[in-house]
Amino acid sequence: MQHRYFLAKTDPDTYPVEQLERDGETVWDGVRNAQALRAIREMAPGDRVFIYHSMGEAAIVAVAEVTVGGRPDPKDPKLVVADFKFLFRVDPPVTLRDIKASGLFADWSLVRQSRLSTMSAPEEFVDWISARRTACEF
Repeated sequence: MQHRYFLAKTDPDTYPVEQLERDGETVWDGVRNAQALRAIREMAPGDRVFIYHSMGEAAIVAVAEVTVGGRPDPKDPKLVVADFKFLFRVDPPVTLRDIKASGLFADWSLVRQSRLSTMSAPEEFVDWISARRTACEF
């Protein structure tokens, strides 16, 4: 089975990609929006997650792998968490400006719902970013 792709936003002042890289793995928690929780619930081991810095120059800065899929948050069973393992940085980062300028993803939640923190990533986006970053295996 081919893995699926998601995007998870983080405020770099709260949990920057450098911290994820140092930690190696993390429990992705703190999400409260019902639509974002649905995306985390769908995550399964082996799925890929684009890590997106939401402040400053909003951009995809890294890729992680889901090691433990969506499950109830032990601190609050109404919420959902998943475990991510850092894979690699996306260098240079792919900015929201780049994504919007492509004109290809106007219907994607990243462009339409700027406040949504976690979402699935369309297959067309994975193909587009892969073509731009040939050294990275998404």
